[in-house]
Amino acid sequence: MREHVELRRGTYRDSVSLMQVSRAVGTEPGVDRALIAMATELNLGLLAGMGFAAPGGATANDLVVAIAADDEAGLDRGRARLDAELANVGTPAPGGFGSAPAARTVGSAVRRSGAALALISTPGRLAYLDALDALDAGASVLLFSDNVPVEQEIQLKAEAARRGLLVMGPDCGTAVIGGVGLGFANVVRPGPVGLVAASGTGAQQVMCLLDAADVGVSHCLGVGGRDLSDAVGGAATLAALDALDTDPATELIVLVSKPPAPRVAELVRAHAGGLTTPVVFALLGPEQPDLTAAVEAALARLGVAVPPWPAWSTPQGAPLSAGYLRGLFSGGTLCDEAMLIASQTLGPVASNIPLRPEWALPADLGATGHAMIDFGDDQLTQGRAHPMIDGSLRLERLAAEAADPDCAVILLDMVLGHAAHPDPAAELAPAIATARATASVVVSLCGATGDPQGLSQQAETLRVAGADVFLSNAEAARHAVARLP
Repeated sequence: MREHVELRRGTYRDSVSLMQVSRAVGTEPGVDRALIAMATELNLGLLAGMGFAAPGGATANDLVVAIAADDEAGLDRGRARLDAELANVGTPAPGGFGSAPAARTVGSAVRRSGAALALISTPGRLAYLDALDALDAGASVLLFSDNVPVEQEIQLKAEAARRGLLVMGPDCGTAVIGGVGLGFANVVRPGPVGLVAASGTGAQQVMCLLDAADVGVSHCLGVGGRDLSDAVGGAATLAALDALDTDPATELIVLVSKPPAPRVAELVRAHAGGLTTPVVFALLGPEQPDLTAAVEAALARLGVAVPPWPAWSTPQGAPLSAGYLRGLFSGGTLCDEAMLIASQTLGPVASNIPLRPEWALPADLGATGHAMIDFGDDQLTQGRAHPMIDGSLRLERLAAEAADPDCAVILLDMVLGHAAHPDPAAELAPAIATARATASVVVSLCGATGDPQGLSQQAETLRVAGADVFLSNAEAARHAVARLP
């Protein structure tokens, strides 16, 4: 085994880009593992956990490069891919003689450019000050960063309200502003529906179903998964509803959320009742419509016929005689929706994001009955790429479930769009084909026809591997349940 570790001082790239670079380097033939990241305390700990010795004198302003390969040739391939990927990420162009120096803070960059929105993806413990700096300069904030304390979220949203601005996030993974996708975003057509989303993959599911019905989106304003909690009280949701209500391009608003706090849900419903623009609610929870049903209600409000939702199936025979359902998700809201649907028939579904506290999986995520795991949960993404970029943890669990004689049906999601894996079906297909020897496999495919990965090509790859594939996550969950006796 050959290793290469180096420190590139004063070299900065954003965390999302570096996650993608690390994954690309790790796919080179002969490369065993790779980490390319800013040398923060968290990333240095991850470096040690991967078996690398951290370079001395590293600071959070330095780029650390660590590659382990089978031999020198593999190491050379990894380093060559690293240089190519970093060149593609790029750096700000230097100014000419006498030009102003580059902005060194978010606030100064906002003031200099006149930007109305700042996207912040710094580590969670540092993101608060950058977001506050942007607000102070007069810009709304899309806070991609996760692991931001809820107390700081409350303070940021209060400051935004005082200034007439909006904080989307923290942990806001998806937004579309005036047709421009930010974060994990699908390529959907412009149109009359505006979304307010306390959910990333929930918003993506709604946008993709609308796109399949030939209905476009004006804006999608993410607000962060905690916004409708009792602690935060829907602060950004109320502001986003008001913003879309004044937007002439928005004829209908869809409010999307994983299960909200009941008190806050009632507050938001009352507020929506006073708006000029009608609002359709997609608030997941017991006895509430699923996301597909909410989209169908939105189409009815627009006078658009509901199409047959796309599905790509392969014959799998009669339902199995015994066993459990295991769900492996990259999207938390898609996992929530699947659990809500499955538990109506199967009873308790254990999870790391349980619908009820008593349904929580143990710390090691071991399952003995029906279970679903959200691999995008903050606890599983600290120091590593989101599973929509790097699916290695989920692939390991997929192999384990396929080897478990108690597992009868495996339910997966796969999310397409910008910032996601460039060809996730190619990565999943071999594992699905192996799993089909012992279990049925069902895939919820969240994507639009304009996505760079190619919706139909991805679906066909999964189908050929042996999976039943559905554009509707709700239909996928019901089909997975029906595969059990």
